[in-house]
Amino acid sequence: MPKRILQGVVVSDKQDKTVVVKVERRFTHPLFKKTVRRSKNFHAHDEANAYKVGDEVRIEETRPLSKLKSWVVVDAVAKS
Repeated sequence: MPKRILQGVVVSDKQDKTVVVKVERRFTHPLFKKTVRRSKNFHAHDEANAYKVGDEVRIEETRPLSKLKSWVVVDAVAKS
């Protein structure tokens, strides 16, 4: 099974070797046919502490690294 890759914005880099990435998804509401935005935060592993708040990054699913971390940062799409 392939690993999921998501794209989002770093909202916190206060932890050591960890960033919090906000991933937003958009879908059409089944009844009202209006576009709805939903977001979710993912804790991702950042070994070199290279990414800062505002950076747009891609994260990849991996084995559990801690209680909250099961994602790792692959690369930056855009630096802030």
